[in-house]
Amino acid sequence: MKNRVVSGYRPSGRLHLGHYHGNLKNMVGLQDTHECFFFVADWHALTTDYKDTSMLGAYTTEMVLDWLAAGLDPNRCTIYRQSDIAGIPELTLYFGMIMTLGELERCPTYKEQLRELGARVVNTYGFLGYPVLQAADILIVDAELVPVGEDQLPHLELTREIARDFNNLYGQTFPEPQPILSSAPKIPGTDGRKMSKSYDNAIVLSDGPEVIAGKVRKMITDPARKRRDDKGHPDVCTVFELYKVYFPDILEDVAGDCREALIGCTDCKDRLSERIAEDLAPFRGRREVLSRDPGLAREVLAAGAEKVRPIADDTLAAARKAMRIGTL
Repeated sequence: MKNRVVSGYRPSGRLHLGHYHGNLKNMVGLQDTHECFFFVADWHALTTDYKDTSMLGAYTTEMVLDWLAAGLDPNRCTIYRQSDIAGIPELTLYFGMIMTLGELERCPTYKEQLRELGARVVNTYGFLGYPVLQAADILIVDAELVPVGEDQLPHLELTREIARDFNNLYGQTFPEPQPILSSAPKIPGTDGRKMSKSYDNAIVLSDGPEVIAGKVRKMITDPARKRRDDKGHPDVCTVFELYKVYFPDILEDVAGDCREALIGCTDCKDRLSERIAEDLAPFRGRREVLSRDPGLAREVLAAGAEKVRPIADDTLAAARKAMRIGTL
């Protein structure tokens, strides 16, 4: 039997290159080798954006269509929406009973998000407790594997600790999910920071060639290279980071030309934008066709929920039995 994999994204807008190279391409490949469950994490979206939910439905639709256009196939994986699975919040409640406040406050991802949010202070129970909800997302389907980057390993370890503590307290009930480490490169945004919609520095998968060219032209290069004939330092150049993804076969040649001022920053940017647009052309074509069916995302999510609910119900029944909840 194939090992079961689970992964989810928060619906907060259109997907970008960071999503695509960071995990989405990996998800597409996994559906042929594993039993895959991929969910739209709309409850997680509330942890930071609970004040305005007006776009939540539209973002959910956009995400599903982006997934399908990227290659996820409902016949080869299960695509569902978190809020359609009623057992997840109940399991979150049970896990929250055995999770200490100190463990949540020490979570590296929690601290990182606090730094990223900056002035947007979020002092809510839901924001602090989102790792518990994430553990429920993973364990409700008895997932054995979770695709993560190395920076996310401490977060997954929190899920493993919850499963371990539950099993020690109440008997063997949950697997301890293992990571599928991603070798995906870091994708910088147009300002040099990590690509993120919240930073407004993202190249969106559905961007056309002209939009991509405009965004790439704004990217930060070697700040010491002020003129065309100045010798460059590719190791500090944001554009060169993307060359590692799109031009691995000529990387050393480009680095050498940059160091000797044989190629200008504008030349590098134009070559990069053309390659990105060319690489995304099949996605844009599929995305345009998919968008013509207004009910497609709803149908995909409904079918996925029907498949997940019996699994979640069985998992929840096992947890309740182990904890002796509802027994006399």
